[in-house]
Amino acid sequence: MEIIIQAHNASVSEQLRERATRAVGRAAGRVRGAVDAVVRFEADGPDRRVLLQLHAARQRSLVSQATASRYEDALSDAITRLESQLRQAKRAHRGTRASGEGPLTA
Repeated sequence: MEIIIQAHNASVSEQLRERATRAVGRAAGRVRGAVDAVVRFEADGPDRRVLLQLHAARQRSLVSQATASRYEDALSDAITRLESQLRQAKRAHRGTRASGEGPLTA
């Protein structure tokens, strides 16, 4: 899986890039068919924004975004939101299979 790190008007340390890569890689390991991920760091005045996009085959993309005064805090919040989406998707998938809502066969 490819992880793309982008910095728009931002200076991001190598340590923070590695942390983002590890976290997104860990999240991608929980998604079947993960293709790639994009981690975007943006600065807009005093705000620091982190956007995470995780693309998987035959599934809709997971996107999380967080804004804080520091990149470290924004990254933590974005990771937490991405993991929450993963839990919700897994729960929804289990619910569909458990309720027997599959294709009808004759």
